[in-house]
Amino acid sequence: MKVIYKILKAIEEDRPYWSFEYFPPKTQQAVQNLYDRMERMYRLGPEFIDITWNAGGSSSHLTTEITAIAQSVYGLETIMHLTCTNMPREKIDKALKDAKEAGCQNILALRGDPPRGQEQWEACENGFSYAIDLVKYIREEYGDYFGICVAGYCEGHTDNPDKEDDLRRLKEKVDAGADFIITQLFFDVDLFLEWVKKCRAIGINCPIIPGIIPIQSYAGFKRIITLCKTIVPQYILEDLEPIKDDDAAVKEYGISLTVKMIKQMYANGIKGYHFYTMNLERSTRLILENLNFVPPIEKAKPLPWVPSLAAKRKKENVRPIFWRNRTKSYIARTEAWDEFPNGRWGDACSPAFGELGGYGIALKYTRQEAIDLWGDPQTLTDIYDLFVQYCNGELQALPWSDQALAEESSVIKDNLVHINSLGYLTINSQPAVNGVRSDHKVFGWGPKNGYVYQKAYLEFFVSPTKIDALIARIECDPNITYYAVNKQGDLKTNTQSDGPNAVTWGVFPGKEIIQPTIVEAVSFMAWKDEAFGLWSEWSRLYEEDSRSAKLISDIAENWHLINIVHNDFHDKDSIFEIFEKDDEVDDDLVNAGR
Repeated sequence: MKVIYKILKAIEEDRPYWSFEYFPPKTQQAVQNLYDRMERMYRLGPEFIDITWNAGGSSSHLTTEITAIAQSVYGLETIMHLTCTNMPREKIDKALKDAKEAGCQNILALRGDPPRGQEQWEACENGFSYAIDLVKYIREEYGDYFGICVAGYCEGHTDNPDKEDDLRRLKEKVDAGADFIITQLFFDVDLFLEWVKKCRAIGINCPIIPGIIPIQSYAGFKRIITLCKTIVPQYILEDLEPIKDDDAAVKEYGISLTVKMIKQMYANGIKGYHFYTMNLERSTRLILENLNFVPPIEKAKPLPWVPSLAAKRKKENVRPIFWRNRTKSYIARTEAWDEFPNGRWGDACSPAFGELGGYGIALKYTRQEAIDLWGDPQTLTDIYDLFVQYCNGELQALPWSDQALAEESSVIKDNLVHINSLGYLTINSQPAVNGVRSDHKVFGWGPKNGYVYQKAYLEFFVSPTKIDALIARIECDPNITYYAVNKQGDLKTNTQSDGPNAVTWGVFPGKEIIQPTIVEAVSFMAWKDEAFGLWSEWSRLYEEDSRSAKLISDIAENWHLINIVHNDFHDKDSIFEIFEKDDEVDDDLVNAGR
């Protein structure tokens, strides 16, 4: 979607709206951390985000990659920056083509700053001189496909001493096809409001969104105002002087200052705000919370998972539950799968079925970070303890779960701790839910005035010494269905159909029943490769002949992955009863010499 439509809708509804800017980090680990941060900040309800572009497109591949992942994995409507600096027309064409293929329909057209080491800006051969040239070119080549944003300078552009001329040039960019304006950062709200009046007076009628940067540190503040030649009211400098050496105090001041600035702008009719986040989260989150800018439930969580905005996935309304904690690999794996008529992905007839795509099977962490997290397990008890620590919130991640235990699983935490201590190593779970309202704080999703349901579900690894006894206990309960598989692909199940089993569904006014989360054999068999592969990746952290490597490799080679669904969603506890008879001597620990 073009961002301008979302902006105009917010203006029509007379409500505040906001957006976030991110830049491409310099290391792969930092990129991964940024994805995690973007996923969390999605919950803050931005109308859109934008991704910056370095001079000459030196990080263009990363900008387009982050843009594509933001759209397809995290469901964030994204604007991609594009600059004229050191960009011949061929590079511009490639960037626009890549943006369109990534599903991005929005461009922030900029002239850009001079390359490092060059004081004055100069157009490159076969390139563009000004942002207006880029705006015109995009409109000529792509018509109305792209939404176009341009930059505005309420203090005047540093390269143009004539502020009236600078305003006229901004109007020319809008007249050439720009849809809206985001301003350079500023700290003088009165100056910004006066500038907006001047824009309106000369016929600039499109939305103007102020660019806001919360002060994060005193050194960073001084650096940015020097670089941008930003005007700073004297009272801000005086407020900062006595606390400039106290980083925490400066950060808190930056939060309170930004809240004050936004309240003043809001009182003067400005409803949209663009945060230069500097890839940080806390300050922006606290500012929005202090302002009570809380997104409605149906906007922040239309489905139990974040819907993709990739062009081919916009109608996707069902996903297998197995990849819930590894969304990126699921998107990559299924990108080329054939689509069912109802928008579900996972057709085993597709020749691309099961291909991992660009992400592969990989741990999120570097070798040292992973060892710092998980240590050097020497026995099965050590492995059990790691899973127990994760369920207790004492360990931040496992190879199958990049983030802490989901809030909904916290209501069954004690049960999870118990079965993990017995050697049933859980990697996915959800409790039974029998008709809570769709605005429920923990379980709610979808449109308002609806009701949501879910079956109790567990997914875990189990040893070969336990699997047969466990399955025998499962077979005694007619309400439980299961799939179990080892690394070699030997599948066991008691299901009578190859079709999907809905484990989450919702009933909403004026809609058919929606079943967004399912269990099915074909997707489970595709997932098992990654699930077992992560054990192998974990073992590679250690020397090949070490006890840790051998222990973890043995689990990968010999254990089973199993998922169980308790199909009576009125019954919240029975799914755990099948483990109760396993409190005797643990054969696994005996065999392991413990």
